Amino acid sequence: MKVLNVQGICKRYDKFYLDDVSFSLDEGYIMGFIGSNGAGKTTTLKGILNVIHKDAGTVEIFGKNIDGNEIALKQDIAFMMGSSDYYPGRKLKTISSIVQRFYSNWNQEAYEGYLKRFKLDPEKKVKELSQGMRIKFALTLALSHNARFIILDEPTSGLDPVARDNLLELFQELVEKGDKSILFSTHITSDLEKCADYITYINNGRIIESTTKDDLLDKYRLVNGSEDDLNGMKEDMVSSKKNSFGFTGLIETVKLKPYKGINAEVPTLDDIMIYYAKKEEDNAQFNI
Repeated sequence: MKVLNVQGICKRYDKFYLDDVSFSLDEGYIMGFIGSNGAGKTTTLKGILNVIHKDAGTVEIFGKNIDGNEIALKQDIAFMMGSSDYYPGRKLKTISSIVQRFYSNWNQEAYEGYLKRFKLDPEKKVKELSQGMRIKFALTLALSHNARFIILDEPTSGLDPVARDNLLELFQELVEKGDKSILFSTHITSDLEKCADYITYINNGRIIESTTKDDLLDKYRLVNGSEDDLNGMKEDMVSSKKNSFGFTGLIETVKLKPYKGINAEVPTLDDIMIYYAKKEEDNAQFNI
């Protein structure tokens, strides 16, 4: 079953254009949504949730168009932004008592379980929490109404490595039974290499790739060699950088010929993002 089916979302701003964004997510999987700051991640998520007016395109969640079914569908959707904040002078228990009124399937037992898991004191005020604890509280609220589709925007931002690792374990636990799905955007791509099944990569408002994590990493190779080697293969590459030893660059695996003296290895998600960003920079300079 498709939990999410995004087709042709467009949104134009004065200095940014979300251009024909399309991808989908099946039930029971984790999809990482990656891209540099300003690439269109948050705008896409807002479009999916109907928070902004889309110029074009459709969004189906659980097979139903978000337009016309928004209120009912959002009972089964959890959403959290890494920058979520609440009234600083309010106690956590006061905020949760307000939030739970919006959900017919609020689960108080689950809520209390997450408070305990994240070591959150409901008697504390928001202003008494660290940034990391505020993120954990926002996540606690998001996960306490038995949502089947969880959308997270930079959920690990501001957390230390141990807290991030614990959170990734929680995400994997949530999808274990196959009845929940997670879409989360992040610029910390090492998190996705630990837990994501699928990756959707957006760059400058356009989807570059949307596929399984393994297929995405298999599609490219990070290569390095001498400057003479670069001259012979530059046209085949996504982009490259010169250095004191010669060059490093990204190339599609199918274009990697047996070049003499070239070393090739599997890239990281960061590598793929870096060299596509370099391609955009090179094209912009060429068109000036």
